[in-house]
Amino acid sequence: MSGAGRSTAAKCLEDLGWYVVDNLPPNLIPTMVDLGARSQGAVPKIAVVVDVRSRSFFDHLRDALATLQTGGVHPRIVFLEASEEVLVRRFESVRRPHPLQGDGGRIVDGIARERELLRDLRGEADLVIDTSALNVHELRAKLDAYFSVEEKLGLRVTVMSFGYKYGLPVDADLVVDCRFLPNPHWVPDLRPRTGLDREVSEYVLRQAGAKEFLDRYVELMKLVAEGYLREGKRYVTIAVGCTGGKHRSVAMACELASRLAGDGIETTVAHRDLGRE
Repeated sequence: MSGAGRSTAAKCLEDLGWYVVDNLPPNLIPTMVDLGARSQGAVPKIAVVVDVRSRSFFDHLRDALATLQTGGVHPRIVFLEASEEVLVRRFESVRRPHPLQGDGGRIVDGIARERELLRDLRGEADLVIDTSALNVHELRAKLDAYFSVEEKLGLRVTVMSFGYKYGLPVDADLVVDCRFLPNPHWVPDLRPRTGLDREVSEYVLRQAGAKEFLDRYVELMKLVAEGYLREGKRYVTIAVGCTGGKHRSVAMACELASRLAGDGIETTVAHRDLGRE
């Protein structure tokens, strides 16, 4: 999405040794890749920034990706997005119009047109990053975590706790609802604590159904992981939610991540809404 941080992402990849081409017409991507392949190792990694500035050329992106696949090249799509409120604020701060808002149109109109245009591409993305709550350094850290190390064959999973009252994480691939468990918020001694505290974690995990749910979900993730890898998807975000994102989701996210890591899946934990109350 325009305003979601493409320039920052491009600079980060450039720092990591990628050859970055900004605003390349999509139908030239196979040519660029072919030139890189013939560079005798001088251009081992290519990153192309494609956005709605390409206008009519953008329609050729799907054909370009299909051409790469046919030639044995398997590109990864990284999709950056942010909430409408954040995108509007970013455009207003730099006093620039949205490229699709048109003469006399509003920024929100341009954002809506762009979301519709990119809907299918977002659904096919290997990695979706919501930059709404990220600063420049945090976005760079995310990209660095994904691309700075040598490629591995395994799945990389981010387990993120969140609160439903703050909305679903837009970059979640899978959503786990922990609201079937009793809420520690109603236990006076536990209310001021969080799911990171041992007392809260033990309270949540000893509730009926908690460990059984985790056992079955980990088994399910083994099956899902195999399918994702067969389809070439290597980055997965599991969002674990409760009402406020303070107690149940935090405790369950930590335990789920620990179990997945114990099964050899590369796992990181993030708590989106912890501390918002």
